[in-house]
Amino acid sequence: MATDSVHRAVSIDRATAGKFTVSNDRGGWIGIGSGTDADFTPVELLLAAIGGCTATDVDILTSRRAEPEAFRVAVRAEKIRDDHGNHLADIEVTFQVLFPAGERGDAARVVLPEAIRRSHDRLCTVSRTVELGTPIHIRPAAPRAEPA
Repeated sequence: MATDSVHRAVSIDRATAGKFTVSNDRGGWIGIGSGTDADFTPVELLLAAIGGCTATDVDILTSRRAEPEAFRVAVRAEKIRDDHGNHLADIEVTFQVLFPAGERGDAARVVLPEAIRRSHDRLCTVSRTVELGTPIHIRPAAPRAEPA
């Protein structure tokens, strides 16, 4: 089986107590908070990543046929604490997509269920990673030498 391994990375810097800034190598950034203000929490960003990843796949596959008039993805989950610690359960992704009337819209409506299935089963890196249960290795960095 061939693999297409392309490294992905972000950096997370503490801004103030409970607030962080995430940045990527392309210059993008987003704030993360603890839920006390409007900033997204890490759990909300995980849900956004799941929905955003599959939305991107589905949009690519359907908009070749017709530009949607409306496109919304809702992602919901239950945050629970049990013997496995804190985690999400019952993650549900729901697509609400409206295509225009006519032949092109009909073609997009026909491929929509298959596009959703393909994204879930194969294409969306985020949901595939969550469902496969990829191990996460967390470790402290090597201590830096104090300046002389």
